[in-house]
Amino acid sequence: MSEDVRMTAWVRGAVQQVGFRWWTRSRALEIGLLGYASNLGDGRVQVVAEGSREDCERLLELLRHGDTPGRVDGVTEIWGGAEGGYPGFAIR
Repeated sequence: MSEDVRMTAWVRGAVQQVGFRWWTRSRALEIGLLGYASNLGDGRVQVVAEGSREDCERLLELLRHGDTPGRVDGVTEIWGGAEGGYPGFAIR
């Protein structure tokens, strides 16, 4: 059994005020991930997800190529070890 990871992604484009965070939360919960999605002051959405590497990669693929609300121009991510402490997947 592999250790859980943390994937932090920054999503650029027209992703605020279009339901993007709620859509992301729904996909993350369907996959079984923990974490949150939050708007940033520069117009991006930050997504922090913890779970298996495979599940985090599934969410990342959906962020890049899924039928998202708004328009995604690009996604940048970093990977690290899971830190825990998330009871579910929140909107912040």
